[in-house]
Amino acid sequence: MPENARKACVVVLHDDVEAGAAEDDLDTLVQLEAVRAALEASAGRVEALAFSDNLPLMRKRLSLLKPDCVFNLVESRAGHGALIHLAPALLESMQLPYTGAPLHGLFLSSHKLLAKRWMAQHGIATPANEGQSSGPWIIKSVWEDASFGIDAESVVYEPEALTAERLKRRQRYGGEWFAEDYIYGREFNLSMLETESGCQVLPPAEICFDDFPQNMPRIVGYHAKWKEDSFEYQHTQRRFHTHEADAQLYDELHRMALQCWKIFSLRGYARVDFRVDAENKPWALEVNANPCLSPDAGFPAALREAGIRFDQAIADIINAALRPLMTTG
Repeated sequence: MPENARKACVVVLHDDVEAGAAEDDLDTLVQLEAVRAALEASAGRVEALAFSDNLPLMRKRLSLLKPDCVFNLVESRAGHGALIHLAPALLESMQLPYTGAPLHGLFLSSHKLLAKRWMAQHGIATPANEGQSSGPWIIKSVWEDASFGIDAESVVYEPEALTAERLKRRQRYGGEWFAEDYIYGREFNLSMLETESGCQVLPPAEICFDDFPQNMPRIVGYHAKWKEDSFEYQHTQRRFHTHEADAQLYDELHRMALQCWKIFSLRGYARVDFRVDAENKPWALEVNANPCLSPDAGFPAALREAGIRFDQAIADIINAALRPLMTTG
């Protein structure tokens, strides 16, 4: 582990997960243990701290711990992804270095409609919103990630059914929902890691929907991501392969991922999800500013494919958070 990370006292800030929480919430604790184990292999002091929206209390606890850096794993507060900005806002007000995207980049990339608008303004192709095309469409949460609320019924083929399906999800899950073009085709994600030499794009991963019935949408819904006993989970596979015929496509995915890194001011690590249509045109779906770090998630899988140790990547992520201080003294 690099010297700067070796000397650091790191607080791992994470969601306050209650017993009996859903799989995607419990995954925060898996990430916590993975990051803590990677950090404890070095000489640095590591403290885990659950985030609370009692900001004066959080300020007091952080002040007592006196971290050199905070590893920010907070994805929501009390199940509300719209509150993802609270933790980095507090850390910035305390002038504490923290990992991952800075406050403005995290907010902009987490609000999917704002993110799509931002990408479009910078010439990055992203699926058209409802009202701009003839469909079919896929309905998504504006704020929530981890495929929250996405299932086979999220894909809507008739325009008159859109409003009812959106309202159904709002009543069932809360929050705001929107519809965008459902791109029928291949799905890829590209992870990125910031090192001393800059942003490194890791090998592209293709998400393969093996033996999906013709009437089942090829999407990474909640079951595909979290329900191990489901058909979708068992038949959705991540594969790293490079086909010569796809060389031009890989170059374009690489270019678009780097452009997302730049326009969202990303830092440390990130992942961009894409769909590729029948004409081999890639469309950026989402920018994951602080992607999941659980051992079976896409970012660690891309690290393994690139031959990068997880603890080395964690050190790189911390050094990226500390770099502005290192360069300004």
